[in-house]
This record gives sequence, structure tokens and C-alpha cells, in this order.
Amino acid sequence: MATDNGHYFSARPAIELRLKEVPVTIAGHSFLATTAGGVFSPDRVDAGTQVLLANTPAPPPGGNLLDIGCGWGPISLALAQHSPRATVWAVDVNERALDLVRTNAAKLGLTNINAVLPDDVPADLLFMTIWSNPPIRVGKDELHALLLRWLPRLDPGSDAWLVVQRNLGSDSLHRWLEGALPAGFSVTRTATSKGYRVLRARLHASPLVE
Repeated sequence: MATDNGHYFSARPAIELRLKEVPVTIAGHSFLATTAGGVFSPDRVDAGTQVLLANTPAPPPGGNLLDIGCGWGPISLALAQHSPRATVWAVDVNERALDLVRTNAAKLGLTNINAVLPDDVPADLLFMTIWSNPPIRVGKDELHALLLRWLPRLDPGSDAWLVVQRNLGSDSLHRWLEGALPAGFSVTRTATSKGYRVLRARLHASPLVE
């Protein structure tokens, strides 16, 4: 989804940086989030992210947690508030978005978020959960590569939660994940709301029994 003024998946959005404050409520906390053009959904917490946050169980209380394609940070902020003893990795290729995550984390007094580029995540890190509203509009090949890069880095016994709009291919992505993820994964649809599906990809701690 391009914003009204540039692709949010650009490393450095071409549009001039103009910060704005948007009233939001995340994990029960209302505050003025700092956003800007050139990032995904700069005017609100988008509908897909709202569906994900409303239909996903509480994250693990500790360990490393991952938000793929964090934007200005609503998912990362929710994870960090739910799990103050965890380390939340907010990952995006958009450097403006990462700056906004840091600003919003500071507003909420959250010190447990690392907002970083993908290559800055330690290669040996495993995650206790992954939450993501993935960037569907980057294109199928890039999306698939993105998911295959991160989902196999779940800690065994852990879940990834993805929200995808039905009209943008949630069911076909579900089928693709079932065939593309390594052995030990199962993929299920756990919720449908407002035209979105929530998919859970679980890496089982022991081999699946046929």
C-alpha cells in the first residue's frame, strides 16, 4: 500500500518529513502518536492492525519478540506494553518508520524496543512470537522471501500471527505458507473480521504426527 505521498516500503521516503500527532489507543493506553507521510497508515492505526491486536493472545512475558514491517510502531508498542520484560525487535526497511517507532516508544516510556533494519537483527536470534501486518503490496516474490526469512526463526513451540486482507490474497497466502514453510510448521486461520484474516503459523516443539 503506497501512502498518499510515496511508497512506505522505500528505505528513505522521498516526501519531505512533516511530523504530525495522531490520537491512538494501543494496549489500553491512549496517547498522541507521532507519525509522518512516507510510512504506512500515518493517520490512524489501520484496520488490519486493529484486527490483529484484537484477535491475538497475549504475547509471551519474556524473550525476543518480533514485529515484521513495523511502520510507525503500533504492533511493537503493543508487544512492549504487554511484555515489559521482553525485548521487542521492530523491523522495517523504512528508516523514517524506525525513527518514529523510537519516538513513540520514548513517549510511552518503553525501553524494551529495538527499532532496526532487517540486517541489524543478530543472525542467531530466535523469537518467542512474531506479530505482523505484512507489506502485501511489495509483490508476491518479495513478500514470500520476507516471510521465509523470518518465520523459520521462531523458537520451537512458538507462533507467528499474521493479518492479511481477504481481498488481497489471505487465503492463497495461507495455502502457500502451508507448502513453503519447513517441516514442523502448521498454519491455521484463527479469526476473520472486517475483511481480514488472522493466520497463525506454529512451529511445533516436536515433529507433527500425520
